Amino acid sequence: MLQVTDLNVFYGAIHAVKDISLEVADGEIVTLIGSNGAGKSTTLRTISGLLKPKSGKIIYDGEDITGVAAHKLVGKGLIQVPEGRHVFSNMSVMENLELGAYLRKDKEGIKKDMDEAFEKFPRLLERKGQIAGTLSGGEQQMLAMARALMSKPKLLLLDEPSMGLAPLLVKEIFNIIKEINAVGTTVLLVEQNANMALSIADKAYVLETGRIVKAGTARELAASEDVQKAYLGG
Repeated sequence: MLQVTDLNVFYGAIHAVKDISLEVADGEIVTLIGSNGAGKSTTLRTISGLLKPKSGKIIYDGEDITGVAAHKLVGKGLIQVPEGRHVFSNMSVMENLELGAYLRKDKEGIKKDMDEAFEKFPRLLERKGQIAGTLSGGEQQMLAMARALMSKPKLLLLDEPSMGLAPLLVKEIFNIIKEINAVGTTVLLVEQNANMALSIADKAYVLETGRIVKAGTARELAASEDVQKAYLGG
């Protein structure tokens, strides 16, 4: 579904992503782990069209999308849930969800997906008339994910979904990611909580200072001594 080859991204003079190559197969959960500033979010933002790469190639669903604008990729089913949630804070929960479906014309399908979103996130149903900016951090993360699902993603990019959440909520969010994947959505996950990320992923890549330094199945990386020492508190 996604093939990234020799990607290089700069912020001004800073070489943030260096020759990164990675693959995400249809139906997989793939995670990028690494410390702050390793280039994980930059990689996601480049794949989703928010940043333009200096060089390299991004193939999504058989199509070269290198440098294609983010809003065009949404229509192709490539959807990102950004770090920090970015819900429309002056709008209600319901309005946020409706905006997630703004490119769609299938009224019946939208209604069905709305019902499913409320089933997955019952707390949002209780608060559907509430202004999104007044929700807790965990509820805003749920809303950001539900809003993304309203766009009918084929590939869902999740940037730090557990950031700032209490441990119980983190568990809940990760269970929901597994459910989303189980019904057919491919997931590329950037996450600092390496333990949780590796526990649900099929494949993983470790980034350090803009480079991939390790890659393999999530099980292999979870068992690796280097990864345990650096990221898993081993």
